[in-house]
Amino acid sequence: MIIATYNVNGVNGRLPVLLRWLQEKQPDVVCLQELKAPQEKFPEKEINDAGYHAVWHGQKSWNGVAILSRGSEPQEVRRSLPGNDEDDQSRYIEAIVDGILIGCLYLPNGNPSPGPKFDYKLSWFDRLHKHADYLLKENVPVVLAGDYNAIPTGFDVYKPERWVDDALFRPETRAAYKSLVDQGWTDALRHLYPDEVIYTFWDYFRKAYDRNAGLRIDHFLLSPLVLERLVAAGVDKEVRGWEKTSDHAPVWIELN
Repeated sequence: MIIATYNVNGVNGRLPVLLRWLQEKQPDVVCLQELKAPQEKFPEKEINDAGYHAVWHGQKSWNGVAILSRGSEPQEVRRSLPGNDEDDQSRYIEAIVDGILIGCLYLPNGNPSPGPKFDYKLSWFDRLHKHADYLLKENVPVVLAGDYNAIPTGFDVYKPERWVDDALFRPETRAAYKSLVDQGWTDALRHLYPDEVIYTFWDYFRKAYDRNAGLRIDHFLLSPLVLERLVAAGVDKEVRGWEKTSDHAPVWIELN
């Protein structure tokens, strides 16, 4: 079973890239972020024609998350993160697929920091902590996948000294991510490849992809019942080099 996460940076504008990747990789489950499309503009027909069922939470121009499944239909559990009923940003959706609870998330960027956007990022992280703790205590197989907009360590970024004031790498962000992992989650890619340079995002500017000047900000956090099934993980880096592609590459794990 292959589960993937992919910040598509506009699901309609990047649809040819997404469909090509789905055909070539054929993942069983896909978490998408940054749909940048209202609910009614999600390309459901094209996704269905590619062999996938979908649940999604859209938002005009910004944000947006979706879960695709190549087998059984995803059973939606929730489409917002608990803890703030007034938060109308579409950044979280949760569904059960083949007995695994999948949480697809798009954590706030937080820039400029400090400031209101960074405060919102940290408060969203706090809500995620609480919900993730609840999910662990349920003792069910859970995958929390998506764009965390968090660089865990200096090993996860090209030239970390250039990112010290960025919201993705500020000490508060790294501490929040570490605190989440310390609840009992496992960062899948780092678990399998503790010493390898791995990036999932390359900026469009300064030929970042050509120079491999990237960041690792798209993560899989696995509960213990999923970790025991983990056999492989990786980044489809070549997709970042395709024409009119996202600035993120798809990331995936394989479970037995």
